[in-house]
Amino acid sequence: MIRFMSLKLALAVLAAAACGPGVQAQLVPPVGDILDTVDRLGNDALRDVRRTADETGRAARRLVRQRLSRLRRHVRRSGGALEMSADGPAVRGEILALDAGEEGLVRAREAGFRLLSEERIEGLDIAYVRLGIPEGLSVDEAGALLEMLGLGGEAAPDHIYFTSGTASLAIAAQSALAGGTVSRPAIGIVDGGVARHPSLSGGVEQRGFARGAPIASEHGTAVASLAAGRGAIDGGAPGVALLVADIYGNDPAGGSASAVARAIGWMAQRRVPVVTLSIAGPANPLVGEAVRRARARGILFVAAVGNDGPAAPSSYPASFPGVIAVTGVDRRNRVLPEAGRAAHLDYAAPGADMRAASARGGARRVRGTSFAAPLVAGRLAALGSRARLDAEAQDLGERGPDDVYGRGLICGNCRNSD
Repeated sequence: MIRFMSLKLALAVLAAAACGPGVQAQLVPPVGDILDTVDRLGNDALRDVRRTADETGRAARRLVRQRLSRLRRHVRRSGGALEMSADGPAVRGEILALDAGEEGLVRAREAGFRLLSEERIEGLDIAYVRLGIPEGLSVDEAGALLEMLGLGGEAAPDHIYFTSGTASLAIAAQSALAGGTVSRPAIGIVDGGVARHPSLSGGVEQRGFARGAPIASEHGTAVASLAAGRGAIDGGAPGVALLVADIYGNDPAGGSASAVARAIGWMAQRRVPVVTLSIAGPANPLVGEAVRRARARGILFVAAVGNDGPAAPSSYPASFPGVIAVTGVDRRNRVLPEAGRAAHLDYAAPGADMRAASARGGARRVRGTSFAAPLVAGRLAALGSRARLDAEAQDLGERGPDDVYGRGLICGNCRNSD
C-alpha cells in the first residue's frame, strides 16, 4: 500500500507542476482520474502476480509428482534389481560402507549382514565394502540398523543417478560406438556411451562401468557434441579430445553411485582437467568422497542441476562443495521452468531451443540442464581457469551473482539453433 500511495502522490505532483491551469485539462486527465487508474493498475498487477505464483506452484507440484512417478516406474522396470529408498532408487539388498571399522564389521556380520566384496576406487585410494543386508530389511532399515550397531565411517544405499535431459539414454542399437585412444583428454564425460559422429573430430576414448557398457546412447552423444563438437554441431571447446565413462550400458542398475565413483577414479588416473556430469541424484557419501578427492588432485567438476523443478530436493553432484553447478535457459534467456536446484548455483547456459548430435547421425532437438553443463565444461576447458570463465560470463538478472543465473550466462552464442 505504501508503494501505491507514493506513486499516486508522485503522479499528482508531476501533473500539477508540469501543467498550468489553462492547459492541464488538455494534456492530462484530472488528478482524481489518474489516481483511479493507478488503483486499477495496481490491482491488476497484484492479480497477475498471484496468478503467476499459483501457476508456478502448480507446475512445481506437478514436477514433484512426475519425479516420484518416474522413479517408481524405473524401479518396477528393473526386474528386481532396484528398490526405492528414502532418496530414490537404489540397488536392491546392498549397502555401501565407507571407512567401516573392523569391530563394526564384526557386529554387522553378527546381526546378519554379509560381506559381498571389498572394493577400491583406483586413482583415488578410496576403500569401501559392499554388504548384503539381512532378509526382510529394506536398504533404509539396514542403514539405520548399521548406525545403531556403530559400524563406523559412512554407510548408504548404492543410489541411482539419472540423466538431466530429454534425449533418451536408450541404446542406439544401429549406431557405431565412437572408439580409439586419446593421449591428452581435455574433458571427461560421465554419462552414457557416445556414438561415432562427424562433429566429434577430436577423438573419443570410452570405458564401461556398468553391464554391457560402453554402448552408444542418444544422451551421451548429445552431451559429447555440446562439449567438443565442431562443424554442424559446435560445442564449448570445438575439436578437443574426450574421455567418456559409460555408467549405464544396458544394466538395469546402471547409473549407480559405485559406478559414478569408479568412473571419477578413472578420470583422476588419466588426469583429465575438466569433468562434466549431466546426472542428478542424492548426496551419496561414496560419490561425495570421490568428488572431494578428485578435486584435491586438481580436477574441475561441472554438473547439471537436474530437471525435477525447484521444489525437488537439491541435486547432486551439483550440490557437492566445489562442483560448478549449471542451470539451463531458453532462447530468451529465461531459466527453464523444469530446472532443478542445487545448494549453490554458479552459471547458466543454453539448455533449450537448440540441437545436438544424434547417435543415429545428424542432429536432434534437446532440452534440459544436461545440455547446459557440457557447454560450460567446454568453455572452462578452452579457457583454462575459473577466473577466465567468470570474465566471459554475461551478467543477467540482478547485478552480480544471484540465485537465478549464478555468476551469469556462459556460451550464450553457442546455441546450435533448431
